Amino acid sequence: MSQVTSGFRAVLSSARIYHLLQRAMGAHHSRAVLSRDYIRAEAGDRVLDIGCGTADILDHLPEVAYHGFDLNPRYIASAQARYGARGTFRCEDVRAVTESEPGTYDLVLAIGILHHLDDAEAAGLLRLARAALRPGGRLITFDSCYVVGQSRIAKLLIDLDRGRNTRTEPAYRALAEAAFSSVKSAVHHDLLHFPYTHAILECQA
Repeated sequence: MSQVTSGFRAVLSSARIYHLLQRAMGAHHSRAVLSRDYIRAEAGDRVLDIGCGTADILDHLPEVAYHGFDLNPRYIASAQARYGARGTFRCEDVRAVTESEPGTYDLVLAIGILHHLDDAEAAGLLRLARAALRPGGRLITFDSCYVVGQSRIAKLLIDLDRGRNTRTEPAYRALAEAAFSSVKSAVHHDLLHFPYTHAILECQA
């Protein structure tokens, strides 16, 4: 890893800088679209957010029973400070809660997670999400994506992303279909303020 890349990742570990950068890129808009068209949460839903970051998705959700997990203590502290009683925010491995409360969640979110994981790790997360969901519950994933003929700017930015496992939409689908019998996918090129490509999966238990 280059010193530049290492330094950039260190900067992004700051919750304040991460939040400001996300806003500047247009992530507020992308989360609004994700919530409206794919998450479609209803009041009272139990929501498990794996790798919740600063929990910005809560700006777009109704009054749900939200449980956010992230391994960055700065992100969790920021989420607690901003959203307080709107959810629980825990800096720990999410496996503990899914093993103790299997089949109890209406929605599992993995926003910007799969492209950070290799195939074995991603498969493990998908199995964990499947086990956490009640029958009929849904997993929503949201990640950078390679497509044939995409903008050169989008491809360059994805190549520079902290996540080193960006896949094509069929590759994301193949991973999800090993854990879920029903998988829908969509590709978007217009969710940020600059050219970028995202793949969204909706997987039903």
